[in-house]
Amino acid sequence: MTDDEERIAGILLAAGGGRRLGGRPKALLTHRGRPLVEHAAEVLRAGGCARVHVVLGARADEVRARASLPGCVVVDNPAWERGMGGSLRAGLDSLAGTGARAALVLLVDQPGIGPAAVSRVLGAYRSPASLASAVYDGVRGHPVLFGAAHWAGVAASATGDRGARAYLAEHADRVTPVECGDVAEAYDVDTEADLTHLE
Repeated sequence: MTDDEERIAGILLAAGGGRRLGGRPKALLTHRGRPLVEHAAEVLRAGGCARVHVVLGARADEVRARASLPGCVVVDNPAWERGMGGSLRAGLDSLAGTGARAALVLLVDQPGIGPAAVSRVLGAYRSPASLASAVYDGVRGHPVLFGAAHWAGVAASATGDRGARAYLAEHADRVTPVECGDVAEAYDVDTEADLTHLE
């Protein structure tokens, strides 16, 4: 791992309350015998993120008590009910002063995305001006890499459940696409029917 790669932090957005799952926080869903947040944090580490920041919201105290997140920086988003945008801002804010040059963002509810996709997108980093996104058969998805030069712009545009969508659309010509459809599946676990994806 190069010095630059060691300065890329993983941000795991795991604050959602699972409204369509009967109010079960996605972070606490069980996957492969452990909480989903634990699995996703390990995916970021195994994919090459030396530092992992985990943004919690719904039932954060319970997630902290039940999930083992060794070495992770746990960030609280008290305004998690307002949507993913606030969690993304909280994650980026938590990197201030760490020396990180880029952030690689993953969502907790996409267990079909593993270390191989994280590693590929991380490999698109060139400088703090880098902007890259996994694509699945041409459709943009996660993980997404934001060089530090983009953080202020991303934070300013991240509102409600939109996250960085508006910023990425506005800077589409600068986003490096990284095809990951051969190594990952980008489904979300949003509804009861989606729970079949969990093992």
